[in-house]
Amino acid sequence: MRVGDAAVEKGRIIDATDARLGRLASYVAKLIMKGERVTIINAEKAIITGDPDVVAEKYLERRRRGSPHHGPFFPKRPDLIVYRAIRGMVPRKKSKGREALRRLKVYMGEPKNIKSDEVIKFREMQNPVECRFIRIEEL
Repeated sequence: MRVGDAAVEKGRIIDATDARLGRLASYVAKLIMKGERVTIINAEKAIITGDPDVVAEKYLERRRRGSPHHGPFFPKRPDLIVYRAIRGMVPRKKSKGREALRRLKVYMGEPKNIKSDEVIKFREMQNPVECRFIRIEEL
């Protein structure tokens, strides 16, 4: 798609409520690599499946790794955790990956300029989660 196309200008708005983080990230990475603009809302309500204690310890270990001056730097805010998961699935060191990441916006909560009728529920949420999980806001 070219930049002048209407679909690129409008883009997709995806609600991340109860969406599994990895599946959401891979779906969004494919969309932005194809040239679509994507906005993710309610990023703090996405979930990571598994034992909540083990998942929380894993993320705390990532934050503690390295030094505060030289990195690696791992985000604490939920919207940045979702952004980083998507960034890991995009070739960000190449120009096409950098351009793709510019087409991505991630928000905590719902911005006031977004109408509720434009929002797409993530399709994987139709299958309810039957295992243990933790929300990103609880990390």
